[in-house]
Amino acid sequence: MNLFDDICHSLTEEETLPLLTSGNVRIERIVSTGQASAPGFWYDQQEHEWVVVLRGRGIIEYEDGEQVSLSPGDHLHIPAGVRHRVRETSRDEPTVWLAVFWRDQAD
Repeated sequence: MNLFDDICHSLTEEETLPLLTSGNVRIERIVSTGQASAPGFWYDQQEHEWVVVLRGRGIIEYEDGEQVSLSPGDHLHIPAGVRHRVRETSRDEPTVWLAVFWRDQAD
């Protein structure tokens, strides 16, 4: 499978495709077409997340107001328990994310 296969250019919701789950690690391809987190919604995960933008662009916002803009090749580590949201994704082309989630061994 190629990470760019079967990418829809118009989605009503983000599309998540699980690529690998093994032990305490999960890898997903996420496709966004202008989606953002709902106002007031915050991810508050028990897993760490490392995400890279492969195509398009996105903005991750933290609860403290910090925003990180991501373009192709940019990556970000979000530690477990850090509240964050997707503030924006590109509307002119799909944003393709590769996300790796994991739990500490003690969990």
